[in-house]
Amino acid sequence: MCRSIKTLRPPAQPEEATEDEIRAAALQYVRKVSGFRAPAAHNREVFDRAVDEIARATAALLDNLEVRGAHSKPAEAQAS
Repeated sequence: MCRSIKTLRPPAQPEEATEDEIRAAALQYVRKVSGFRAPAAHNREVFDRAVDEIARATAALLDNLEVRGAHSKPAEAQAS
């Protein structure tokens, strides 16, 4: 879909994705779907809200994926 969105899970990325990387991917997705690089002032709130929601969903997805062959998180990290 959008070639500038990079894979954020192992083994493509050996360490955990940062909040900035997750937000950047969410922003790229919203830009692609909406067709706007930067929304007009009257669309800014809905655009930003979409980025926030997609970033949250992406973080949840990455936190819950089971990737075969990847190192699992310690139990303490999973509880937080």
